[in-house]
Order: sequence, then structure tokens, then C-alpha cells
Amino acid sequence: MPAITIRNLSDETHRALKVRAARHGRSTEAEVHDILEQAARPEQRVRLGSLLAGIGSDAGMTAEERRAFEAAIERDKDDARPLSFDR
Repeated sequence: MPAITIRNLSDETHRALKVRAARHGRSTEAEVHDILEQAARPEQRVRLGSLLAGIGSDAGMTAEERRAFEAAIERDKDDARPLSFDR
């Protein structure tokens, strides 16, 4: 699992992280992990499938076309496999 080292963190910032972690009832490391997770992967980020479905709705996609599109999204959630040119 990857690890990150943060150098030259001010004492004030370190104390603030410790206080914040204590308020949330977790370790400083767990608090920093949560902060980084929220910053790097926010829940409100736009997902490509949702964006494309919204564009389709705006473009006048019929309910049947929308269902087919959503079915394709579900089908394509499996891991991609590389092309093979061998017979």
C-alpha cells in the first residue's frame, strides 16, 4: 500500500490536525487519511456516465434510448480486457 511523507509541516498545523482528529474520535493518521480521501475523491464529482446520460436527456433522448444507454453502462462496468489478435 502506498505511503506519503509530509515534510516541513508546521507545529500549528500538526496541533490542529491532532485536535480535529480528537474531535472525530480517531487517530491523527486516520484524520489525515479522511481529509485526503475527501479532497482527492469528492462525492460530488461528475461521473462520465452520469454526464453523458444528462447530455442525452438534454438532446431529446427517448426513454427507450436512455434505458439502452443505461444497460450498456451496467454491462460495461466489468474490467476491460485487452484486444487479442491471436486466433
